[in-house]
Amino acid sequence: MAYEFTDANFKTDVLDSGKVTVVDLWAEWCKPCLVMGPIVEQLAEEYKGRALVGKLNVDNNQEVPMQYNVRGIPTFLIFKNGELKDKLVGTQPKKVLQDKIEALLA
Repeated sequence: MAYEFTDANFKTDVLDSGKVTVVDLWAEWCKPCLVMGPIVEQLAEEYKGRALVGKLNVDNNQEVPMQYNVRGIPTFLIFKNGELKDKLVGTQPKKVLQDKIEALLA
């Protein structure tokens, strides 16, 4: 199951984690976000123990989207050791996200 990121746990679980972390910024009313939901769940399961993959609901958490200048959703923020390495906007093929994660795990 995909991890649930919030404004409150973002610093600890993303910026201070030292792991490869993928944050899916989404909302329940966003159709493309709902399309990406199952893919994010699959990635969370596939990379369990190697990378942290989760979701941040932008309606309930507005600090992180403002901090990273998120203008559209879904947006994927990809971190390694607390540093933003990539930002993808819009629906993405699973392979694109896998390739980004694999490159940072290598």
